[in-house]
This record gives sequence, structure tokens and C-alpha cells, in this order.
Amino acid sequence: MIEFLNNISNDPYKKFEDLYKKALKNNQKGIEAIAISSYDIINAEIESRFVNLKYIDGNDWIFFSNYQSPKAAQFESHDQISALFYWGAINTQIRLKAKIKKTSSELSDSHFQSRSKEKNALAISSSQSQPTESYDSVKENFHTTLASMNSSSQRPEYWGGYSFTPYYFEFWEGHENRLNKRKIFSMEEDVWKESLLQP
Repeated sequence: MIEFLNNISNDPYKKFEDLYKKALKNNQKGIEAIAISSYDIINAEIESRFVNLKYIDGNDWIFFSNYQSPKAAQFESHDQISALFYWGAINTQIRLKAKIKKTSSELSDSHFQSRSKEKNALAISSSQSQPTESYDSVKENFHTTLASMNSSSQRPEYWGGYSFTPYYFEFWEGHENRLNKRKIFSMEEDVWKESLLQP
């Protein structure tokens, strides 16, 4: 689930929220899953991965991750990303282009405290995306961390939120015979410009 805060009533945000509600009504699984593509400037490669979008707060689209992960380094060196939803329950794809940055530490702290003890134990114990000798060692580290945690356990500095601000949306809605509808919204001089693309 995505939590909508301080909603923006104009398109394209209104269109996104309407499609989200439609997908939710049609029992879309993993509705918060969003593919984030970033640029690895060192290796000149594009990398993609799914994350869970937690909040849309005005212009800010927010998820949480490890600040020492490869994607964190990519966001730091190249702050432009692409993002993608696909909701098969309503045959809809939503593409975004955006600029990304870290959230405030206050928001990261607040979200950390709202999570389950188990999720926070993993955030603390995992050196995300780093090589490991075995899965058993991952589990052992997790359970050791979990056993040591209490209500006063604090968010580690290497874990927190990212916020991206879209400047481009494409709403793709599938139809029979591939007569698909494609509507785009592009930010130009602080105004959303709307147009259509051929299938």
C-alpha cells in the first residue's frame, strides 16, 4: 500500500491516484512495487531494481533503503532516475522520470520507528548487496541482531529514505488489438504539459 499525504489535486497526480484506486479495487498484488532505474557512472551501466514506494507527500515520492548500497552511490553521482509501475489487474503501465535525493533524517527516524522489529533488525544487520559467505551467516546475523534489539533501538545512519520528484509521466493503458492509449505529462517551465503518443 502507498500512503498519500498532502495530495495534489491536479493532473498527473490526480490521474495516478485514480488509477491506483482502480488497481486496488481490482486486487492488484504488490501495488506499491516500483522499478527504479539508475545510472552507474563508474561502469557506464544502467541498473534497475524494485523497491516499495511508501509515501507520496505532495511532489515527493518516498521509499527507504541502505545508504551504502550500490544504488545509493548511483543516486549520489547521478541524481536522475526512471521509475516504472505495472499493474496487470488493470493492464496499466506508468513511467516516470525524476530527480532523487535523501529525505530528512527526521522522516527516516519516524518511519524506522513505525516498522516491525524484524524489518528493522534486517536493516541493521544487512550490508545490502555486499558478498556473503553463506545464507546461513545472513540468517545468523539477523537473529543475533533481532535478539539484541529493544524499544530504544535507533535507526542506523546508513539506512533511510529517498525522495524523488517526477518531471515526466507516461500513462500507458492497454486495449484490444494493441490500440493502447498513451498519455504523457511533462513539466515545462513549472507547468504540466499534456499530450498523447501513438501506440
